[in-house]
Amino acid sequence: MLRKIFMKNDLSKERFRNEWKYLISTSEKELLELRMKHLLKKDPNAKGNGYMIRSLYFEDYFNSAYAEKESGVLMRKKYRIRIYDCSDRSIKLERKKKFGSYIYKESAPLTKEEFYRILDGDYQFLLKSPYPLCREFYVECVSNLMRPRTIVDYDRVPWIMDEGTVRITFDSDVRAAVGSYDIFDPSLPTLSVLEPGKLVMEVKFTEMLPQIVRDLLPPNAQEFTAVSKYILCYEKSQYLHGFEYWNETQERKRL
Repeated sequence: MLRKIFMKNDLSKERFRNEWKYLISTSEKELLELRMKHLLKKDPNAKGNGYMIRSLYFEDYFNSAYAEKESGVLMRKKYRIRIYDCSDRSIKLERKKKFGSYIYKESAPLTKEEFYRILDGDYQFLLKSPYPLCREFYVECVSNLMRPRTIVDYDRVPWIMDEGTVRITFDSDVRAAVGSYDIFDPSLPTLSVLEPGKLVMEVKFTEMLPQIVRDLLPPNAQEFTAVSKYILCYEKSQYLHGFEYWNETQERKRL
């Protein structure tokens, strides 16, 4: 049924991908990698044993991205600026659209200077960008008061298979960076958001997932889940944004 919906909406040129998430243990990851290494290969962009991802997420005046996720809204979107290993070699403004378990990502490059202009509330240059995503982000910032909200850090190990454009990633040490929105500062303090020994496995593919890969997926995984690293970090750092977090904590204590 969902596939028919997407086909009818083909005029948008948006090609959605499947995204499955699992909350697994480090021991399950090690076992999976032993099996995967004969069928998949490490992403050539990953040097050594992976890389660190840092994403600065934005929220509008109503915290819509958070509220819609918590309410289970079927179609929703998030804006973020993403870098790797705290480096300015690749800076991307991204919008991630979600339709159930389907995702669609758009991106546009930014310079370090442009990032700091956004951080300072200077959005005018976005309106003149050749990238539609930047111009649409300008509208969000001006009309809906889109502002920086949460920094999400984690270490990623990516595996790929050309057939089905399969991508399997293991995201460990998920943490919320606090103290500043300067994503290029490697010394930002962080708060862990997952239980010790837990990590997030994501499986992404376009048209089909080869059976040989399906057989790899952990049948006894602790949880097949819609876990959101953004939501976990948003809630972990919520105390920084007013008294709501404190009030909820006191309410739980009374209960």
